[in-house]
Amino acid sequence: MNTINVIGLGNVLFGDEGFGVEAVRRLEKVCGGLSEKISFIDGGTQGIYLLDYLESADALLIFDAIIPLEFERKVYVYRNDELPAFIYRKMSSHQMGLSELLSVARLHGKVPSDIVLIGVPPQDLEMGHSLSPEIESMMCDAVESGCGQLREWVGDD
Repeated sequence: MNTINVIGLGNVLFGDEGFGVEAVRRLEKVCGGLSEKISFIDGGTQGIYLLDYLESADALLIFDAIIPLEFERKVYVYRNDELPAFIYRKMSSHQMGLSELLSVARLHGKVPSDIVLIGVPPQDLEMGHSLSPEIESMMCDAVESGCGQLREWVGDD
């Protein structure tokens, strides 16, 4: 892999909605030294403005608060072809952006060869709250999953 982009999505002003951004911050502290090929991006709620980060990557790791069709409170990992089946259920405007980003990248023929989405179902989406204790308790597993994925990609060289 030549270019690996790690993007955290979410709005840190709305409790667990900020999971993705916080997960990438923590992942960078733990695994930031694995390779110079890895870029860590606070994607926030930027939507279409993240297109270049998606299209320029050989591999893309995304962290986000997600709501699967049927879910329990745990860390979910989706890979490549699993993404379109999941993303149609929107929780917020930035997820619409993720779906659109993938579609535009496909139209441009610039989809990363490997895409992984790591997410957790939010517990608290109240404005002004930090991560809920439930989400905080899953953060270590989410970061470990992300670090494992990065090690796998870096080991492919």
